Amino acid sequence: MAAQQTPQNFMRGVVKQVLSGDAVIIRGQPKGGPPPERQICLSNITAPKMARKANPNIENSVQTQDEPYAWEAREYLRKKLIGKDVKFTVEYTAPGSGRAYGCVYLPSAKDPNVMENVTESIVAEGLVEVRRGGIKPSDDQNQLNVLEDTAKASKKGKWAGGPSSNGIRDIKWSVDNPRNFVDGLHGKEQNAVIEHVRDGCTVRAFLVPSFHHVTVMLSGIKCPMFRRDGDAETEEPFAGEAKYFTESRLLQRDVKIILEGVSNQNYLGSVMHPKGNIAEFLLGEGLARCVDWSIATVTSGADKLRAAEKKAKEKKLRIWKDYKSNAVVLDIAEKTYTGKVVEVINADALVLKTAVGDYRKVTLSSIRPPRLSQAPKEGKEDGKEVEQPRQQNERRVRPLYDVPYMFEAREFLRKKLIGKKVNVSVDYIKPASDGYPEKTCVTVTIGGINLAEALVSKGLVTVIRYRQDDDQRSAHYDALLTAETRAIKNGKGVHSKKEYPIHRIADTSGEPQKAKQFLPFLQRAGRSSAIVEFVASGSRVRLFLPKETCLITFLLAGITCPKMARTGPGGPTESEPYSEEALQYTKELCLQREVEVEVESIDKAGNFIGWLFVEGVNLSVSLVEQGLSKMHFTAERSNYARVIQSAEEKTKEAKLKIWERFEEPKTTVVVEETTERKTNYKHIVVTEIGKELDFFAQLIDSGPQFEKFMEQLRAELAAAPPLPGSFTPKTGDLCVAKFVDGEWYRAKVEKVHNKDKITVFFVDYGNREVVSLAQLGAMPPGYHTQQPQAHHFYLACTMLPKDEEFRQDALDSFSHEVLNKQFLYNMEYRVGTTEYVSLINPDSKEDMGKALVSDGFLLAEQRREKRLQKMVNEYSAAQQSALKAHLNLWRYGDITDDDAREFGFQS
Repeated sequence: MAAQQTPQNFMRGVVKQVLSGDAVIIRGQPKGGPPPERQICLSNITAPKMARKANPNIENSVQTQDEPYAWEAREYLRKKLIGKDVKFTVEYTAPGSGRAYGCVYLPSAKDPNVMENVTESIVAEGLVEVRRGGIKPSDDQNQLNVLEDTAKASKKGKWAGGPSSNGIRDIKWSVDNPRNFVDGLHGKEQNAVIEHVRDGCTVRAFLVPSFHHVTVMLSGIKCPMFRRDGDAETEEPFAGEAKYFTESRLLQRDVKIILEGVSNQNYLGSVMHPKGNIAEFLLGEGLARCVDWSIATVTSGADKLRAAEKKAKEKKLRIWKDYKSNAVVLDIAEKTYTGKVVEVINADALVLKTAVGDYRKVTLSSIRPPRLSQAPKEGKEDGKEVEQPRQQNERRVRPLYDVPYMFEAREFLRKKLIGKKVNVSVDYIKPASDGYPEKTCVTVTIGGINLAEALVSKGLVTVIRYRQDDDQRSAHYDALLTAETRAIKNGKGVHSKKEYPIHRIADTSGEPQKAKQFLPFLQRAGRSSAIVEFVASGSRVRLFLPKETCLITFLLAGITCPKMARTGPGGPTESEPYSEEALQYTKELCLQREVEVEVESIDKAGNFIGWLFVEGVNLSVSLVEQGLSKMHFTAERSNYARVIQSAEEKTKEAKLKIWERFEEPKTTVVVEETTERKTNYKHIVVTEIGKELDFFAQLIDSGPQFEKFMEQLRAELAAAPPLPGSFTPKTGDLCVAKFVDGEWYRAKVEKVHNKDKITVFFVDYGNREVVSLAQLGAMPPGYHTQQPQAHHFYLACTMLPKDEEFRQDALDSFSHEVLNKQFLYNMEYRVGTTEYVSLINPDSKEDMGKALVSDGFLLAEQRREKRLQKMVNEYSAAQQSALKAHLNLWRYGDITDDDAREFGFQS
């Protein structure tokens, strides 16, 4: 169609909105205040009517459908005119309705004086009908008639003659399940046309080509709003400016929308203008603020939104004109530092040891640990649930175990952090208030993982919601909100609809009768796994035993630690020297770590007494080695007497800590009565060799009875063989295990690594093996009571050399000489419950200990017992003979030169 010259009497404006194929809204040139708007209906044409949604506020309002090609006609004008500068004329105004009819002219891009008549253009496309009639049609109307006839002849647009359903949209005005609809889009960008702007942050749009009609609230922001009070509408400051900002950039524009969430029946989403996210621009202009409740849903992340808001705040633009930040400038030397985690307090606080050795308590920023739920609701009153009163004798509340998910949160942090170095960044200082002390709130990371975010994502804590003007929050607050949104969606932890986990814990502390009930189980269990929950002093700790689900107070056996200050019936007492150092040493070594304990006995107060091992280290021995405790006389009866005594002698000699003022007492000669060495030889067969000159042996006298016992056991297992995988092994359990020879033997589970790696101890032979789950079975009834046949002994009056090479040679020789052979043994002396014996070859009558010393494999131990002096002298003479002959460990000379006193030699 040919262009025409500009008409003389015209007005100028920008097309704001296209209502249909024959009506537009033009925003005029502003002269102060909001720009005026005017609806112009194109003269002499009729466009197909657009579909309309039923209005619930109007009685008898019904939903209508598109007339054919109504959408195409509207889209033709929208793509041609929206946002364009146009010129228009008003030919007449209809009386009554006040509608203005006229023509709209689109200037040519090359020559502004050459104009395109929009009415003629749309008629030529066959998308509207020309109103024919009148007494004397004008030249303009005749031109429209010609253009319409040409379109009909060319079968363009609605004159194509296709089915009447062509060009009719299938509009989905509502969705039954908005959440499923959003999830089905998978966060992908959707093409859309904005149909209406309600306010600066709320729009209505059609998704194309599906034609879902959606109301979208911009994720993460809120603009000033229009409030309706009855029939009157009030406008918050800058609400109109925000609406105009959004409307002038989005209304009826082709945009991309990412639907990110649902709020009631409205959708949360990001609207992508060709230049970026419209929310960022609103924030940058001071026309919106970030809101925490929806910012977590923003697909592109909240960082850009926060940064845009921060700039507007700094410039004090519009809604921020009176802004004053409440963020406190941290006046601390170190805002970032590293530290080692020594304790996890509940689910949101840690105790750290810094590089300079001081301890700091920090709280994870912007998270709230689980809270104690309300009392159980039972019964109803007037249709409402009522809470039952707490009984007077109800047990005390232990938050760690009674608050839902508190224990899981603490365990998550404990397993990940205890003893590990972490990076700390201070976010803010929360001042003391309401009786609570000041808190240093920080972000803690390890291996690049934000621990607060990890807790939130697992649903173990929740995110604190702040006032809009509160800037005291985590530097990664938006990441926390995103993690919480994800946890809620997946029903994790506290957000789960399932019953929360219940921990039924038996607390024996201060209850001797209850403690006595657990004593037999703990004694029979051997080594039990435990978690150190609290350290009261160097030798007193509080343990949680997961397998037994009990809390106990545990005292370290075999030692005496300096006493802490305390208040008793006689008044307060001062702490003994080094009591605090002992406390800190025990804390750092084992607090909240997984340990193993051997319970031996119990005291009158219900405290358990025994041995505690941290990663294989005996804590009693370690405290003695550090000079922080002394050997107690009860240790002499234990298996650890020698090592504790040796450690104490070394610390005494070094005058370490509690021994710093120790003086050796003057020796007095005590004349002892000479006692004869007693002998009571018994026949044994050696079944297993240890690594400390120890061995396991079976008594030959009980051999026939044991063989009969094993035959019965295997016959019963053959009649009812264990089902593979039916036995669930636990540390300390007695069971049957299949050895490499394919036979079943009695065994004790020592450690469960996984289903295919379980360490067992064969109680009748003394050897250890790693087996799979299929090689284990439950012990048949009645076979637990038979005493283990493997007896544990050490070789008397001998010692292993310190050098690793010589030590291994000695063990190899010892094994070669005694393993699987019969001997006569005599118990020479005991250390605690450990028996030290001599071995005599029943045929040659040769003393095996003496023979190994004379061959230069072992060292003679200098025992002081009078009854052993003849034996000690013989062993010493055998050692001197090996030294002179330069046999084995003496091949390079006298290895005792540096330690002559230790071995009783004079240089």
